[in-house]
Amino acid sequence: MGSRGTLFLTGGTGMVGRNILAHPAARDWTVLAPGSAELELTDRDAVARFIEAERPDLVIHAAGRVGGIHANMANPVAFLADNAAMGQNVIMGAWRGGVRNLLNLASTCMYPREAPNPLREEMILTAPLEPTNEGYALAKIMATRLCEYIRREDDGAQFKTLIPCNLYGLYDKFDPKHSHLVPAIIHKLHTAKTEGFDMVEIWGDGTARREFMFASDLADAVMRAARDVAALPDLMNVGLGHDHSINDYYATAARVVGWTGAFTHDLSKPVGMKQKLCSTERQEAWGWRAATTLDEGLARTYRHYLEVTGA
Repeated sequence: MGSRGTLFLTGGTGMVGRNILAHPAARDWTVLAPGSAELELTDRDAVARFIEAERPDLVIHAAGRVGGIHANMANPVAFLADNAAMGQNVIMGAWRGGVRNLLNLASTCMYPREAPNPLREEMILTAPLEPTNEGYALAKIMATRLCEYIRREDDGAQFKTLIPCNLYGLYDKFDPKHSHLVPAIIHKLHTAKTEGFDMVEIWGDGTARREFMFASDLADAVMRAARDVAALPDLMNVGLGHDHSINDYYATAARVVGWTGAFTHDLSKPVGMKQKLCSTERQEAWGWRAATTLDEGLARTYRHYLEVTGA
């Protein structure tokens, strides 16, 4: 057994989970990270039996059905139902199974569409959500509230929620049908470079702003929180505290990839919220800051893309 005990990590095969597993501090734990073939998280009874049998000291719930605007709009039922079931099963299974420490990973999608930036934790559920990912957001809100309600009823249950900003990095999905913005940009620009395209299209006018953090930085924050869950605020954003326009991400990625063409904009395409920038006041008071710059993170992600795709 690891020196800190047993850690049950959901979503261990996803981008966030794999970055957590790759973090040096993961070696301090005996990590249980079953894939869906071993443990189906939408099966309440299976999850409860697993937790009861393994008696983990800490649960990190990082699993979820994830995707970009395209995937969310095409599959709203699955994004709501699957994520809600996973959140409820893991959180309630942990509580009923006697687990005292749980870290629930949520999403900035939980914030209202028209919320003023920077997004502060107390703004959740104060106004309507962004329609393009409403199902996913509702599921994440449910899980977050469930942790808060458990805390009200059980003082000893350290069930806390981290709200990461948008993420990219190693182990990301690069298939355009399932990818988020940054890996989609990398794939698009690499294709343009290898195919000799001199023009790349950007959805919308490119002025929408997003806060994308390198996933290994989130893993660092999660593993720091794992050392002392009680010291963590009940609800806390994890982000950079600054953002970039979509045009900036394309321009920086083009430099990293080595593509020198021009951009055009399709103003008919959906772009989501105009800005999603997290307040990092609670995070800064907690004493943590992301270390990876955009140029460094994109370069490392592009190298990873070339390795996994054989491009």
